[in-house]
Amino acid sequence: MQQTLSAEAPHDERVRGTAPRDRYFDLLRALALFRVVLYHLTGWAWLPVLFPSMGVMFALAGTLMARSLRRPAVQVIRGRLRRLLPPLWLLGVVGVSGMVLQGWGPDADGHPGWWWLHLTFWIVPLSEPPYAEGLPGLHGFVGENWAAELAGPLWYVRAYLWYVLLSPLLLKALRALPVVTVLAPIALAVTLERDWLGLPGERIPSALTDFATFGACWILGMAHQAGVLRRLPRYVVPSVAPVVALAGLWYAAQHGFGTGDDLDGMPLAQALWSLGTVSLLLHASPSWSEWPRRLRRWSGTITLLNSRAVTIYLWHNTCVLVAATLWDRLWGVEVLERNVPGLLESVWPVLVLVWVLIGCCVLAFGWVEDLAARRGPRWWPARAPRAGRHG
Repeated sequence: MQQTLSAEAPHDERVRGTAPRDRYFDLLRALALFRVVLYHLTGWAWLPVLFPSMGVMFALAGTLMARSLRRPAVQVIRGRLRRLLPPLWLLGVVGVSGMVLQGWGPDADGHPGWWWLHLTFWIVPLSEPPYAEGLPGLHGFVGENWAAELAGPLWYVRAYLWYVLLSPLLLKALRALPVVTVLAPIALAVTLERDWLGLPGERIPSALTDFATFGACWILGMAHQAGVLRRLPRYVVPSVAPVVALAGLWYAAQHGFGTGDDLDGMPLAQALWSLGTVSLLLHASPSWSEWPRRLRRWSGTITLLNSRAVTIYLWHNTCVLVAATLWDRLWGVEVLERNVPGLLESVWPVLVLVWVLIGCCVLAFGWVEDLAARRGPRWWPARAPRAGRHG
């Protein structure tokens, strides 16, 4: 399983303005997006421990899903898919076209029939969409194996889709057996860790691992919105959540977690750490009637990141690859290599370039999110949108 951002899936329908508690959630989502981009640029293993972006994003998505399920479930699911899939289709048109132009086709894996069948996962990602491996890059612009980088975030789309489809059942189970429902994905993570199911192949085990790793966070977000957590005494979450989070770190330490490792390769540890940390973040959940003074200057940026979360999420890996490739070319400029090698080795100028490229993707592709939400297209949505049509 590859960690990406994660960005959150499309927003729920909003009335004009932003609800007080949504400001806090928008801040968490923006921080999660920034952390994911930084992580995929630097590979710093301590970042997922500092802030578990994927757990946060799935929890916030679960909160919005529970809010939407006040309406008929079929209508909600249809609306969610309508908002999620068009940005994926646009990525697929660009990415698959590029792969085909570089020679990818039905004979790529020796099974033409399966190739065509698997391409349908670019339309409805019930399983991870296929991509070409080992493709050459565009010299000096895009590095090698660019298709793998482009497809890297798509596991999240698949996981999100399954969470959406299962949410009506999960919400019913949550209301009937809240503790059992929240802990069920952790139990599944233990089962998979011990390989008690012995599942064949890769697609089903991969999908179940993603569900088990972040399912508790999604359900916890639903529980927060449904008021399940508010029925607990105030001391329960601050008392239990740190124990759960530390249990995740302890498990990681017992299984070889060290310098250069991260929690992505340890699903059970990731599940426990994310569940504990997200519980505390949801428990805090301040209700801001307006942005705190120190955050007001960032309100436009936060709004932009939330309005284009899907676009940023889908394209950020490619932007990281292009930025790193372009920056590496500067080593060929002798005067720079001789006089400012420290600048060329620094990650921060590359990070700025990554966000410039992400901004270009927002301008080029972000309008699809507006059309999917049945709003007029906006190039740079740094202000909260007016309410879209329901559905």
